[in-house]
Amino acid sequence: MELKTVETRHVPVRYLEGGSGPDLVYLHGAGGVTAEDPFLAELARSHHVYAPLVPGYGDSEECAEIRDMLDFTLHGWDVVEALGLKDPVLVGHSMGGMIAAEMAAIAPNDVSRLALICPAGLWDDAHPIADLFSLMPYEMPQMLFHDAQAGAAMLTAGRNVEDPNFLQTYLVTNARQLGMAGRILFPIPERGLAQRLYRIKARTIVVWGDSDRLVPPFYAHGFKKGIAGAELVSIPEAGHMVVLEKPAAVAQAVGRLG
Repeated sequence: MELKTVETRHVPVRYLEGGSGPDLVYLHGAGGVTAEDPFLAELARSHHVYAPLVPGYGDSEECAEIRDMLDFTLHGWDVVEALGLKDPVLVGHSMGGMIAAEMAAIAPNDVSRLALICPAGLWDDAHPIADLFSLMPYEMPQMLFHDAQAGAAMLTAGRNVEDPNFLQTYLVTNARQLGMAGRILFPIPERGLAQRLYRIKARTIVVWGDSDRLVPPFYAHGFKKGIAGAELVSIPEAGHMVVLEKPAAVAQAVGRLG
């Protein structure tokens, strides 16, 4: 994947691009995305992938003008327009799934294919979503992965999560990234999406890891019920980071959209 820049009205946007086939826009979760992401590699086998970074992620500029859910949603459409894309397959994971769903709801005639992977955005008091912002590094793997030990290795690249140097880098990076994500996810990721899902006209596939401890699979049925004709694909032995644990299976599900 190649890292590039595209200009939008408010901020230059860094994005990853690669692959060939139908255009596909991938919106990442609160943890960000890198050029080495195995899910992007899987998607690029059959699609021309564009993966924009949310401002404040990676080496991208922060953007004070993006303050709330509507701003995030319109920014997403600004990026699609700046890239010159018409009706790309729209795919989002976690926070990115929340944004993708909002984009499809606010402009239902501009999205015909939508894939939501463990999306945030709904809330039920009986099934609370874990507070991502209170977790320490050593707590992340258990919360995000079916196999916590393998997940820890993926997140840290073999580094010691209790090492002070690692913690310093982690906390600085997270402060920047989660500061942006917190504008729509903190204290809870509820911004009225449930009342807008009916507007989505796109053929929709909802993908969920059966072992998701961050956003419980309970919410998969909320999205399926709220979006007319939505199809639910459950991935066994995978948690919230199903895109890292089972990238090929998730890409195969997305591929059903064409």
